[in-house]
Amino acid sequence: LFAALDGGRGGDLVLLVDEHRTNLLDFKWSRVFKAEHGQPGKGGKQTGRRGKDCVIKVPLGTQVRDAATGELLADMVSVGQRLVLFNGGHGGKGNFRFRSSTNQAPRDFTPGGPNHERTLALELKILADVGLVGFPNAGKSTLLATVSAARPKIADYPFTTLVPNIGIVPYAQYKSFAMADIPGLIEGAHEGRGLGHQFLRHVERTRLLLYLVDVSAEDPIKELEILRRELATYAPELAKRPSLVVLTKSDITTPSKRGLKMAHDFLISAVTQRHVKSLVRTIGTMLEEMERDSPREIYAPAPIPPHLDPSLLPEDDESGDTEQE
Repeated sequence: LFAALDGGRGGDLVLLVDEHRTNLLDFKWSRVFKAEHGQPGKGGKQTGRRGKDCVIKVPLGTQVRDAATGELLADMVSVGQRLVLFNGGHGGKGNFRFRSSTNQAPRDFTPGGPNHERTLALELKILADVGLVGFPNAGKSTLLATVSAARPKIADYPFTTLVPNIGIVPYAQYKSFAMADIPGLIEGAHEGRGLGHQFLRHVERTRLLLYLVDVSAEDPIKELEILRRELATYAPELAKRPSLVVLTKSDITTPSKRGLKMAHDFLISAVTQRHVKSLVRTIGTMLEEMERDSPREIYAPAPIPPHLDPSLLPEDDESGDTEQE
């Protein structure tokens, strides 16, 4: 009993980008995370086992903020990216270290470092080349399913899509782009109506916007005006983002049949695939031209602030048990 060496270090608390994660829904149910305590030293001069790390998997595009201040701590933008929120604390010194010629069985020891706690806010902003923007039931999910292997939920009622879906769209040999199906918008989305801000934030990182408008809608011209206004009001720079106007559901009707004079770039039907291949090729060409004219911004991980950087923590401040909410 009185020949135990030091306790083991506590486990680290780590965020990890997992390519198979597509949303943050898991955090609705699990909000507190703890790394394992280091194990006590044992008799026979055995050092305690190191605590197991707590690895929290998040989707690509997750932003990590301090919940109290809103400060951006990290931008998780590459698959496999790791952010060590806290290193496990040092283990306490076991009583064996206090043995002397006059005291062969000391009871003295020192405890391990104190716990660290932090409340973080996670926000997902998807990373995609193309964002599909439209009212509910404009045909966004149907188009994505037609041009990619993505299988979003498709049904004949509004707000079928509640989380973004991303598909990889091939447009030439060995060439492809990422397309995101953004949940449907409604008027007032920039004020949070529907699930406004939760939806709009996902278009901020797209390079090209596709305004999808159901040509069979009651007033497709007004719908397009609302979509543009909502995006411009939410983030003025989105009004300057390259875009295409795509009228959908041409298998049902067309502007000419309805007597509509509506400017558009494409008139498609994802059901019959009318003009879909041409649309995909045009998108690919536009993205290539944008890449040549203005190379894509490389989203580098935000530097870890000193108060969060484990390497800058003093030794006696490290913990063997960390927590996140």
